[in-house]
Parts: sequence; structure tokens; C-alpha cells
Amino acid sequence: MKILIAEDNATSRIILESVLKKWGYTVISTGAGDEALAVMKTTDSPHLLILDWMMPGMNGIEVCRKVREESSENPAYIIMLTSMNSKQDIVNGLQAGADDYLTKPFDNGELQARVRVGERVLQLQSTLVDKVNDLQAALDEIKTLRGIVTICMHCHKILNDNESWERMEKYVEGHSEAQFSHGICPDCLEKHYPEE
Repeated sequence: MKILIAEDNATSRIILESVLKKWGYTVISTGAGDEALAVMKTTDSPHLLILDWMMPGMNGIEVCRKVREESSENPAYIIMLTSMNSKQDIVNGLQAGADDYLTKPFDNGELQARVRVGERVLQLQSTLVDKVNDLQAALDEIKTLRGIVTICMHCHKILNDNESWERMEKYVEGHSEAQFSHGICPDCLEKHYPEE
């Protein structure tokens, strides 16, 4: 899994990179918010972000808001990792669109646990997106009968979309998932096969 780090402090960035790589993640590092946002606009951008709050230019909160403004069927998971540690800071970070909030200095075990939670959320989200796409594809294939269908009162043929008459079974099969088998009702049995 690919993780994007936005951290302006070079030492903190190197430590964070090293820890994440040790856990088996591919890491893309940036030192500023606008760089992080540029990475997020590329194809195959990371889906998990770890953002510092205080950065030159665009800060982590602004990056968070900008990422959330982009409509995506599979949105990124954002962890704020910052020294801003008041209750109001946490509230502000989460209201800006962060999924999790961790204060510096971080504990390796806690960071790993939170990254794994993000990974699980992203996997569930991806599975749901796949299921929704499968359902949409199935819905697109389903044909339904809609509106008023003109049927001949004598032979029961149906006037189709091409203004020609066709047998009811053929019309219904062509406009739905229904399949037909043939039988005989008691009235027709008596009328056509009186000996039976």
C-alpha cells in the first residue's frame, strides 16, 4: 500500500518514512501542503495520507479540505499527525475532513495501529465500490417493461417499439428477464381438446 506523507520538518519526515517503510509500505514524501495536493491530483495517487498541520504555504487542514472537495467514489483516508494537541485542534482537524488524529511525538505502536485501521477502512471501501459497480452494471443490463403496452384484443399480439405486431412472449422476453414455458389452461383444454 502507498502512503503519502506531508511533513515540513526533515527529521520528522525521515523518521516517519523509515518507520512506514519498515512496516512494508511504499512512501511518497513531501515537505509542503501544495506538494501533497499536487501528488493527490496524479493518477494512481495514494489513498492513505499522513499530514502535518503546520507547513509553509498550504497547511495540513487546508490540504485535508481540498482533498475532501474532490469527488471520488473511493476517497482517501487522512490521518493528521501534528503537535497541535488541544481538544479544539482535534475537533477542527476532524471537521476539516481528517479520519483520524494523532499528536506528536507519536508512539510507533499507536501509529501502526491507526495506519492499519485506515488500511482496513480503505479495503472495505474498495470492496463496497466494486459491489456498487457490479450492481450498477447488472441494473444497466436489466430490461423492464414500462408505460402502456398496446395489445390486440383478439390475437393478443403486442405493438412493439418499431410499430409492428409481435407475439406477447417474444415481446416480454425481449423487454425483461422473463422466460416462458408453455402449458394449457383448463378453458383451452376443454375448448381445443374436449376428448381429454
